[in-house]
Amino acid sequence: MARPKRSSAALQKAEKREAGLQSISDNLDLGNNLTLESYTQRIQALRSQIFTYNSTLSTLDDLSRDIKDAEQVLRSLSEQMLLGVAAKYGKDSGEYGKAGGVPKSEYRRPTRKKPESVADSPQTVASKPMNEEIFQIMSEPKAVNGNGNGKVLVS
Repeated sequence: MARPKRSSAALQKAEKREAGLQSISDNLDLGNNLTLESYTQRIQALRSQIFTYNSTLSTLDDLSRDIKDAEQVLRSLSEQMLLGVAAKYGKDSGEYGKAGGVPKSEYRRPTRKKPESVADSPQTVASKPMNEEIFQIMSEPKAVNGNGNGKVLVS
C-alpha cells in the first residue's frame, strides 16, 4: 500500500498571501527583515522540502515492494529446498528434521473419543423422568390469558 503523500495547508495559504503581497509591490519591504523576497524564499524552501519528502516516500514504496517480492521468492526457494531434502532423504529422516521439516514419525495424530451409546449415557437415564415431568407440567394449564385468545400461561 502506497504511503500518502504530504501537502501543506500553510504552504497553500502562504502562496495566496504571496500573490496578494506582490500585487502591492514587487519589492515590498515592511522592515525588521520582512521582505517579499525573504517570504518567497521561505515558501520555496518549504515547497522543496515537501517535494523531497514525497519523492522519498515514492522511493520507499518501491523499496517496500521490492522487499515483498524478494520475501516471496525466498519463501518459495525455502519450500523447494525442504522438498528437495524430503525427496533425497525422505520425510521421516533426521536430515528432513534438520532442514526444518517435521518428520512423519513425529506427526501428532488427533485422538478421537469413542461416542458413548445413547442408552448407556448417564445423562439420558437421568433425563428421562425429567422429560416426562416437563411434559406433564406443560400440558396442565395453570392460568389463562385474560384477553380471551385462549393462550395458556405456564409458570
